[in-house]
Amino acid sequence: MATTDTNMTATKEIIFNWSDYSPCNTLSDMAFSQVFLPSLYSIVFTVGLIGNGLVVGVLVKFYKGATMSDLCLFNLAISDLLFLISLPFWAHNAAKNEWKFGSFMCQTLTTFFMLGFYASIFFMILITVDRYAVIVHAHNFLFSKHRSVRTGIVLAVFIWTLSLVASLPTIIFTQMKHESNVFICKLEYEEKTTWNLISHIELNLLGLIIPLSVMVFCYSRIIPIIMTIKSQKKHKAVKLLLVLVTVFFLFWTPYNIVVFLKFLHQLGYMQSCKWFQDLNMAMQWVETIAFSHCCLNPIIYAFMGQKFRNLFIKILKEWFPCCFGQCLTAEREISEMSNLPSHTSVTSCMMKNSKV
Repeated sequence: MATTDTNMTATKEIIFNWSDYSPCNTLSDMAFSQVFLPSLYSIVFTVGLIGNGLVVGVLVKFYKGATMSDLCLFNLAISDLLFLISLPFWAHNAAKNEWKFGSFMCQTLTTFFMLGFYASIFFMILITVDRYAVIVHAHNFLFSKHRSVRTGIVLAVFIWTLSLVASLPTIIFTQMKHESNVFICKLEYEEKTTWNLISHIELNLLGLIIPLSVMVFCYSRIIPIIMTIKSQKKHKAVKLLLVLVTVFFLFWTPYNIVVFLKFLHQLGYMQSCKWFQDLNMAMQWVETIAFSHCCLNPIIYAFMGQKFRNLFIKILKEWFPCCFGQCLTAEREISEMSNLPSHTSVTSCMMKNSKV
C-alpha cells in the first residue's frame, strides 16, 4: 500500500511496517486504499461481530455443561472479537490518512489486533489437536483423563500467554508519531534490523506453516478412522474436515505469500518501482481476505456442530417461542380445553408469552 509524506496509511501494513515512504508511491494507490479498505473492514467487522458474539452468548448461557471443546470455541470467538474491535479504527485511519485516537489507543488497539491475530490461529491449532486426541487416541486413558475443563483452562492461559509473547515485538515498536503535520500510528524498526526481518519470518511460521502442517497431519489421521465408522453422517464429517483445511489454506496462503515477498524486498530483492507498487496493492487485497477468516470461524467451528446448533435453537425457542412451534402447541391445548376459536387461542398464547 503506498502513501505520500503527508498521507500515511493506517492499515495493518503500517502495523507490520510495510508502508514506508518511497519515490515509487502513487496517488492512485492511496485513493484506492481510502475507499477500498474502510468498506471491506466495515463489512468484516459487522459480520464477524454478529457471528462470534452469538457463539460467546450461547456458550456463556450454557457454561455449566461446558466441555474442553466448548472452552476452545469460546476462546476462539473471544480472540476473533478482540481482533475485530480494532478494525473500525484502522478503517477510519485508512479513510482519513491520519491517526486521531491518541497514543494510548495506538498501543492498545495494536495489542488487541496482534493478540487476537495470534490467539485465533493458536486456538484453531488447539481445536485440531483436541479432535485428533479424541478420535485417534479414543482408547488412550491418558488423553481422556486430561481432557477436563481444568486442563482446558490451563491450555487457554498458556495460549494467551504465547500469543502475547509473539505479539510483543510489534506492540513494543508501535508508536504514535507526528510527521508532516499529521499524527500516525505505525510500527517502526530501524531499517533492516534483525527485528524487522524476524517479524516477517514469524508471520509465515506462526500464521501459516505451523498451523497448516498441524491440520494436515491431524486430519489425515482422523479421516481414515471416521471412514471405518458405520454411520450415514461420516461423509458429512469428512467433508467438514476438508472444508476446514481448504478454507484456512485459501484465506491465509495468499496473505503469507505476499508477506514472504515483502521479506525478500527487505533483503534487497525486487527493488523496482513496479514490484513495490504491485506488492503494496496486492497486500491490500490479500490481508482483507485473510482477516475475513474470522467471520467464517463461528460457522465452520461452532454452527456446523450438532451440539452447538441444539443449544442455539434452544435459546431461540426461549426468546421467540411463537416462531419455533410452541405457540402452535399451546394453541391446540387451549382449544381442546376451552373449545374456543383458533384466533382466540392464538391471542391467549401471545398474552401468555407477553407476561413471562
